Amino acid sequence: MLVLVIGLLVFLGIHSIGLFATGWRAEKIDRLGVGAWKGIYALVALVGLALIVWGYGQARLSPIWLWIPPEWTRHLAALLTILAFILLVATYLPGSKIKARVGHPMLLGVKFWAIAHLLANGTVADVLLFGSFLAWAIALFVVLRRRDRRAGVIRAPGRASRDALVVVVGLIAWVVFAMWLHGLLIGVRPFGG
Repeated sequence: MLVLVIGLLVFLGIHSIGLFATGWRAEKIDRLGVGAWKGIYALVALVGLALIVWGYGQARLSPIWLWIPPEWTRHLAALLTILAFILLVATYLPGSKIKARVGHPMLLGVKFWAIAHLLANGTVADVLLFGSFLAWAIALFVVLRRRDRRAGVIRAPGRASRDALVVVVGLIAWVVFAMWLHGLLIGVRPFGG
């Protein structure tokens, strides 16, 4: 479990520097250059992610159960992860009303993803992993929305046609991940088989 905790601290920590240590970050970028900073950032994030994957995998070998989730939570989790995929696509596909309205769709998507997995899983490692991501996404979302309001950020209204594209691409990505990649990469097939 310690490896998982270290991985979470490293991964979520590096992803929080821009908000909670902006002066330090700016100083490092000035000193190292943007390219070097991005390289170090990516390397630290990958190390954190690798530790999370390894630590979570270890914890799954001897799970400590807090509760046994009822079967219906898997169906609710599926619906919530559909929303998460749509929001993830909205992050990268410009011009949608979704992105204009939400402002930070990836963080909202992470919240839906984390809640879905907290509902459908009941071990200590699950609570640690998905609860940490949920807490991080909530905190970051609040901080960024406040920062946007203070800065007077106004987003372009977006177009419904872009929303349609976001939803279609999000649904396709969800189907591919849920039906094939989740089992291949995570070792759990959400829909059996």
